[in-house]
Amino acid sequence: MIGQAHMTPRVQTYEAPGITVTFDPTICIHSGVCVRGLRAVFDVSRKRWIHAGAATPDEVAAQIDRCPSGALRYQRPTAESDAATPGN
Repeated sequence: MIGQAHMTPRVQTYEAPGITVTFDPTICIHSGVCVRGLRAVFDVSRKRWIHAGAATPDEVAAQIDRCPSGALRYQRPTAESDAATPGN
């Protein structure tokens, strides 16, 4: 389709220790749940509007779970990837 690339903005990724947050603006309904719930993390006045390190990974994940559209998602490192590999 002509112009499709212009209609589908890229998913934005924000990383912090313990959590990676993604935002898909194409499905956001602008309910403001994220901003009202955790202002230190979600601040639309900033160019990079998500600062995932401004709260604990658990707080960020809990707020993202409240997103009604699913535009916000997160990934947490697995215990296996966090574990130190013993040296030989």
